[in-house]
Amino acid sequence: MPRWWSRWFWWRPPFVDGAVVVNLTASPDESIRGVCLRVRGPWVILQQAALCKTTRDPAPIDGEVVIHRTAISFVQHFQGAPPWQ
Repeated sequence: MPRWWSRWFWWRPPFVDGAVVVNLTASPDESIRGVCLRVRGPWVILQQAALCKTTRDPAPIDGEVVIHRTAISFVQHFQGAPPWQ
C-alpha cells in the first residue's frame, strides 16, 4: 500500500484541541472542564482542567488530567473560546 494512503485513514476525535466539558459516569453531579490536548488509545488527556460540581464553584486542577474512555458519559465540545473565560 502506498504511503499516502495512511493520510486518508488517519482519524482523530473532533473535540481534540478544543474546550470541552466531560461528564463522568461514576458521579452524574460532577464534570471536568478543560482543553482536550490529545487522545491516546482509550485515554483522554485534558489541560487547564477544573472540577465542576452542581453545588460548588469550579475547583482548578494542577497539571494534566487523564480520563479513561469508560469513565466518560459524554463530551460537550465548544467552538471558539470556552464560555467560562
